[in-house]
Amino acid sequence: MPSEETTYKQRIRSEISSLMKIGTPVIIAQLLQMSMSFVDTVMAGRLSPQDLAAVAVGSSIMLPFMVLCLGCIMAVTPIVAQNVGGRRFKQIGKNARQVLWLSQILALPSFFLLRHLDATFPFIGVTDEIIPIAGGYLRAMSWGIFPFYAFSALRNFNEGLSVTRPAMYIAAIGLMVNIPGNYILMFGKLGFPQLGAVGTGYSSSIVGAVMFVFMLIFTIKFQPFQRFGIFDKFRWPEKKYLSELLRIGVPIGISSTMEVTMFAVVSLLVSTISTIAIAGHQIAINFAAMAFMIPFGLSVAISSRVGLSIGRKRPGEARFRGFVGVGVASFIMFCTAALMYLFPESIVAIYTDDPQVTEIAVQLLFMAAIFQLSDGLQVSGFGALRGLKDTKVPMYVNLFAYWIIGIPTAYLLGFKTGMGAPGLWVGLIAGLTIAGILHNLRFHIKTGKMGA
Repeated sequence: MPSEETTYKQRIRSEISSLMKIGTPVIIAQLLQMSMSFVDTVMAGRLSPQDLAAVAVGSSIMLPFMVLCLGCIMAVTPIVAQNVGGRRFKQIGKNARQVLWLSQILALPSFFLLRHLDATFPFIGVTDEIIPIAGGYLRAMSWGIFPFYAFSALRNFNEGLSVTRPAMYIAAIGLMVNIPGNYILMFGKLGFPQLGAVGTGYSSSIVGAVMFVFMLIFTIKFQPFQRFGIFDKFRWPEKKYLSELLRIGVPIGISSTMEVTMFAVVSLLVSTISTIAIAGHQIAINFAAMAFMIPFGLSVAISSRVGLSIGRKRPGEARFRGFVGVGVASFIMFCTAALMYLFPESIVAIYTDDPQVTEIAVQLLFMAAIFQLSDGLQVSGFGALRGLKDTKVPMYVNLFAYWIIGIPTAYLLGFKTGMGAPGLWVGLIAGLTIAGILHNLRFHIKTGKMGA
């Protein structure tokens, strides 16, 4: 008869296996979507510095609004997971329909916002020669907002059911459409006019439509989903379900936006130091962002696993699954931290051979190695809390950690003490560390009160 210790180890191994099975496709899908942005940047750089700058400016300004809206849509994942656990199958079909409605409700203001954001460019210092290109790029991108938000709604719905592979395959299809789409529209091939950076925006819109169509077809045709009656007949938006989505989702969107804007503010502050500093910062932050996709993907799996247990009214199991997930995310980020600490020169060599840029990038990669664990802790802890549908207090935690601690610390150390870019990165470390500790402490307390 196996000992209690052996049984516990088997439970951990089984949970890690389930977590990686759900989370790995999410990680790959996120990296594939990041690759699309990378491709856009590289191909715009082949046109002209103005086109490259227009894509960079447009993407940076658009990002916070999209993160806010997509964060709201993420609420469907824990809602569906808890309904699966509670075997409330009719509710699951309603969740799918209502999150699709929410995605389009959010897409409408996003569409008009993107079409008029260029009016703000003169006030934030965008140079005159870039304004018409960046404005055209954003207007082209606006047409893809409706299908892309709908794709995200169905993707998050599927993730709540622990079905994550389709989004990975569809992201790969999106990348395969994106590359030739960029080439044809940016450079004017196959009889199309040469649209430059604006062509990148139209190509991205086409990619959003293609990804939505494939995800919709899968969701309709996938046999296990038939019992949910998702599209058995047309239904209008229902206040009850939209209210739940917004109650859980708005704090997720705000939390994600605060994290993104903290990094954006630090990037802006670095840009005031020197061209060398911003180049080094961009290399380090780009590599750290790719590493971050691992715990982010796992956080989706953690939300689904915790939500499933809560739906079954098993808080002890939810606690176990949450902390196993946090442990796995932390271990993986320890490995990426070791990679950055031991081989920074090799990593930087992928991006540049300039000795001055290399020097600052290596310094910042050491800093990035330090915050890997903090980043893994905060995103996985927040994922576990999402599984409990606990998002409001974590939003306040992120406000405190990122905007009360992180940004002021970055400013003081970066400029007042003369530490420069490394000092700014200490602010990032401080904010992420506090968020990581507090999110996990809250999960511990919440599940303890549930009787875990």
